[in-house]
Amino acid sequence: MQRYNFLLRIDNVKKKLYLCIQSIKTVFLLKNMIQTKEINSYFSQFIDSSLSVLGEDAFSAVRREEARRFHEKGIPSQNDEMWRGFAWEKIMQNTYSIQQDADPYMPVDSYFNCEAHNIDSYLFAFLNGFYIHRNAALTIFPNGLIIGGLNAAVSQYPTLIADAMQKMKNGQYAAMHSINQTLWKDGLFVYVPDNLHVDKPVQLVNLVKTKADLFINPKNLIIVGKNASLKLIHCDDTLESNHSLINGTMDILVEENANLDYFKLENKENKSILINHLNVYQYANSRVSTHTNTFNGGLVHNTISANLLEEHAHISLNGLFLADREQNVSNCLSVKHYAPNCSSKQLYNGILDDAAKARFTGHIYVAPDAQKTEAYQLNHNILLTDEAEISTQPFLEIYADDVKCSHGATVGQLDDNAVFYLRSRGICEKNARMLLMHAFAKEVIDTINIASLQLYIENLVEKRLMGQPIACTQCPLLCCENKPIEFKVNIPEV
Repeated sequence: MQRYNFLLRIDNVKKKLYLCIQSIKTVFLLKNMIQTKEINSYFSQFIDSSLSVLGEDAFSAVRREEARRFHEKGIPSQNDEMWRGFAWEKIMQNTYSIQQDADPYMPVDSYFNCEAHNIDSYLFAFLNGFYIHRNAALTIFPNGLIIGGLNAAVSQYPTLIADAMQKMKNGQYAAMHSINQTLWKDGLFVYVPDNLHVDKPVQLVNLVKTKADLFINPKNLIIVGKNASLKLIHCDDTLESNHSLINGTMDILVEENANLDYFKLENKENKSILINHLNVYQYANSRVSTHTNTFNGGLVHNTISANLLEEHAHISLNGLFLADREQNVSNCLSVKHYAPNCSSKQLYNGILDDAAKARFTGHIYVAPDAQKTEAYQLNHNILLTDEAEISTQPFLEIYADDVKCSHGATVGQLDDNAVFYLRSRGICEKNARMLLMHAFAKEVIDTINIASLQLYIENLVEKRLMGQPIACTQCPLLCCENKPIEFKVNIPEV
């Protein structure tokens, strides 16, 4: 009888625990439903306001269709791997507005100078989502290269843009991308004609300088013709801002036998929310490499969708993210192999300090006809504190039987034995840790094929890891004040 009563009590405890868990799940689901409804309503007000004054141009039909899709499907659910755990509530904490017209023209060098002085590039700047120019909204080079504002390009080259958009059709729904397609005001347009190799990089600088809390939706379109090549540097910077929500799209079409190198530098303030969509469409024998470098930002969400549409296309996706304090960084990659004999490679490294959070999602899709596919994926992470968090989920979706695919992820701390070895060689603990972290980051930095940009990013990473360059108050002559002796190590030379 005692045993029976004991088992009965256990059974009752299990039932209560089950009911408790179910109650928690119900509360969680209801909370998510309420939050989802609020966020959908929040973005719908921007969309409805924009559509009410929508004129007719080459993109008006696209705007209406994307608005319809958003109203129908809304923001991603928690089941969407690319957006799982995204902090939507941070968007709701502020009341954003959309700037309707460009600011009065001022020479960009009167308030901004690029710190990467040694990079010789064609620089084009955007302020609060609008292209900065005095007279010409488009620059047409003698060799046929066209660079400028997308708004002007839509008016002057509608057929060129329509043909490119036809080649970049993607039936998959993405909520924030649909919002961008509906609300965009301007963006960068680059057209590289067939057989043209652009002699130096094109640099896009997106600046935010305002006291208002702006919701900015830049839309960029890059077309690289057959047998052509381009290097594109894309920088996100803030000069002055309270809060900003940037939801940007970069659509890139790479034609047959073309080459593209894309470099993304994200250096925002902690009050910013930065959402990026990079969509790449590749044709036969094309080569693409992307390099995403995140140094600062309150909430950063990078999504890359690469589509290998014809044979012998190759893409290399590289990324480095450094986060501290309460920063939140997500990198979500999806590489789709639709044709045989294509290859892809992913390498993302992250270093997290303090209570920072990060997430990596890497998806490789291989279609049934994509035989002879080679796809590799790696994500390595270092956590410097017990409070830092990283969620990494590489996964494969393969429907062909003759492929070479692999994925892997690591999460760990700095090797104590390696730190001890460096300290035994006369290097202080702080610099020993910096050396190891720099070596970890350099694995990604070395994939950058512009020497001046590589050196600039390497120095920027060093400063970021060190906080700031070591001050003279750490001079060993001040040992009488009982301060630790530290020597500045030239990390790149080491």
